[in-house]
Parts: sequence; C-alpha cells; structure tokens
Amino acid sequence: MRTLPYSGWGLSRSKTLFLAHRKEPVDPAGFYSLIAADSVRQLMRYTSLTGQLVLDVGGGPGYFRSAFLDAGARYVWVEPDVSEMEAGGIEVPGRVRGSALDLPFLSGSVDLCYTSNVLEHVPDPWRMCSELVRVTRPGGLIFLSYTNWLSPWGGHETAPWHYLGGDRAAARFERRKGQAPKNIYGRTLFPVSVADTLSWARRRADVEILDAMPRYLPDWAKVILKVPGAREIVTWNLAMVLRKR
Repeated sequence: MRTLPYSGWGLSRSKTLFLAHRKEPVDPAGFYSLIAADSVRQLMRYTSLTGQLVLDVGGGPGYFRSAFLDAGARYVWVEPDVSEMEAGGIEVPGRVRGSALDLPFLSGSVDLCYTSNVLEHVPDPWRMCSELVRVTRPGGLIFLSYTNWLSPWGGHETAPWHYLGGDRAAARFERRKGQAPKNIYGRTLFPVSVADTLSWARRRADVEILDAMPRYLPDWAKVILKVPGAREIVTWNLAMVLRKR
C-alpha cells in the first residue's frame, strides 16, 4: 500500500490533501492516487477490505483501483463517460460503462459501495443514493463523499463566484476563459447541501449512519456538522459511512 506522508487525522493530513488538490489540474494521477490511499485508510477504520468486492461508482479512469487492490479488495468500477474512463490510459478488467442513476448491478451484489465526488454531478442525487443502497448487501458499507454546493469549492472551476449564482459564475468563466467550464451548472453540476444529505440518510430505515465528517478536515472538525448554516460552508466535502441493515 502507498505510504502516506501523515499518520494521524489532524492538521498535517488536511494540509497535505489541500496542497495536493491545488495540483490536481496538472497532476490528476498524483492527486487521485493520494485520495485513493487516504480513502482506503479511512475505510479500514470501519472494516477490513480483504476479500471484499468494492464497487467504485463514478470511478473515472480507475485511479483508485491500485489502492483497493493493495488493501486486498476485489475492485470494479462504473463510469458513464467514455472519455473519462480512458483518460488515465488504464486498460484492465473491471471497467463497466453505466449510470449512477441506474447501476448495472444486481441488488445486494457488492460488499462495499464507494463513491467520491460524483453526487454533485448527477441531476437526481437521491436516486443515485438509493442505487448505492440497493446494490450493497445487508451488512455491507457505503462510502459517500461529495463537494457540497456552498463550500468554497462548490462551483468547482467557477468558484468562488458560484456564491453569486451558478449561471452567473459559469457566464463569468466563459467570458474570462473564452470557453465554457467543464462542469456546467444545471447540466453537469448541481447544488447538493449537507443538510439534505444528512436528512436523506436519517430517513432511510435500511441504513445506519456509522460516521459523517468533513472529509478533508481533522477529526475534531466533525462538530461543525451540528451547526446549520456554518456546516454548509466549512464542511467543504461531506463524507458519510453507512451500513446497510
């Protein structure tokens, strides 16, 4: 497994992850391999990955594959966009083309359903969330992480101007760059709040929330999730670990 440049769950980890995020446009493989190793480390707080079948929903080119295999998991990933799937030049078994809104997998067929930074890119986030639950076996885990809309990076490359409105931010980007942003508000980028996601999970009788956290912040920052309003900005990226009943 990749050796991470930090050992705890404090400020050193947060600093490393945020610095790596700044380099993502020029070194996506480096950034996502770090996030993959960190994700495996997070998941191992709740379960052993050895022998588990992991489904990565929205896995893009498969940057997370090596980290999960190194942890002893069996790994498959689903991705709707062919260009994203081929971006990393990874030609290996386990790639499936399909939609997160209608996963091409049987109900209860995977041990762990993992998704990172996908929920904000689908037009019906609760349908996607329901699909994650459907394909996971009873007793299995669901790791759901996404960038919430009111976080500093909520507008992605149009941030922080998304605070003035998604359409306005996209128009400003196009004026300045001479091209439309990759993530277009209302088409490939949608506002999802921390409050709504927590509420969705609490309403489900078939899942138990094992943990919820600001993904890139220290463990002690979890308390912010109890503060309406502030959590929408400070959380930055919400991560939840659910167990299917």
